[in-house]
Amino acid sequence: MPSLTLDRSTARAAIALANRAPSVHNTQPWEWRLGAHSIHLFADTARALPATDPDGRNLRISCGAALHHLRVALLAAGCTSRVPRLPDPAHPVHLAAVEVSPGRQPSPEELMLAAAIEQRRSDRRVMSTWPVPEELLEELTRAAAAQGAGLQPLTEETDRQQVAALIAHAGVEQALDPAVAAETAAWSGRGRAAPEGVPGGNVPPYPDGVVPVRHFAGRDQAQVTLGRDETDGTVLALLSTAGASPLEDLACGEALSAVLLTATRWGVATDPISQPLEVPATRAELRRTVLGGEGEPQLLLRLGWASISAEPVPRTGRRPVDETIRALDAPWEPPAAR
Repeated sequence: MPSLTLDRSTARAAIALANRAPSVHNTQPWEWRLGAHSIHLFADTARALPATDPDGRNLRISCGAALHHLRVALLAAGCTSRVPRLPDPAHPVHLAAVEVSPGRQPSPEELMLAAAIEQRRSDRRVMSTWPVPEELLEELTRAAAAQGAGLQPLTEETDRQQVAALIAHAGVEQALDPAVAAETAAWSGRGRAAPEGVPGGNVPPYPDGVVPVRHFAGRDQAQVTLGRDETDGTVLALLSTAGASPLEDLACGEALSAVLLTATRWGVATDPISQPLEVPATRAELRRTVLGGEGEPQLLLRLGWASISAEPVPRTGRRPVDETIRALDAPWEPPAAR
């Protein structure tokens, strides 16, 4: 495959779209390095959450989502890519090397997927009662499978209630852990203009639905009001991988991106939920009850249709793109703190 000398403005534009990827607490725990023909993804461990995510699994999932966003952005720019993942075992923070090659005219589907990057939001409000078509859930399942992960929608009401109870249990356990509670508070309750973290305007003040919302520091978003005979129409789905490894964490993040962008393209509201996967007991219970003891549960997703009366979800901040790009020959480890 012939390589392509990277135009810096093209690379910068693709990275700006990649930086719109979702990340745990909107920490944006990644950095990029530019080579003559490649873009390299590194974990930014200064943005890790040691209490909430001690093994870095959520960090790698977040970086995997940014990696898929980058691949989608490059396709829309007419570039193809080959992506060795974890290319240097001696440097585990080097997560991927995106080798860019001349491509072809992007297809309408590829352009629509790239357009969905700017449209996607995490919507923590209750969903309307309109059902999500089974055909769409099947398309989302195929999108996850293409990235090496499984997506299992929980279509039975009893399963949905059971998993919602596990989410609530994980929330209580984390609220009783001072280090986790402090970490969550430090990264939430931000103002609308904050370049990172979870703004209060993106969190409703009370759940009022089947699925509890993580207890963030700020809860200033207006909740959708349900009608007298309405219930929360959330569809829960579990993202999983065959096993637990850094490579499979990355694959889960790429699958997360593919599912979210595909759902956004069709107008479906989405909300990733990592909380019950951060608590060993609830994670083990999800493995047992949903996966039958086979595979590794990685992330839950809320899917559904936003109410027609709902205000648009505000856009969350992102760091200036140039702050996320470093020289290729910069030291491998980021500063201990910023």
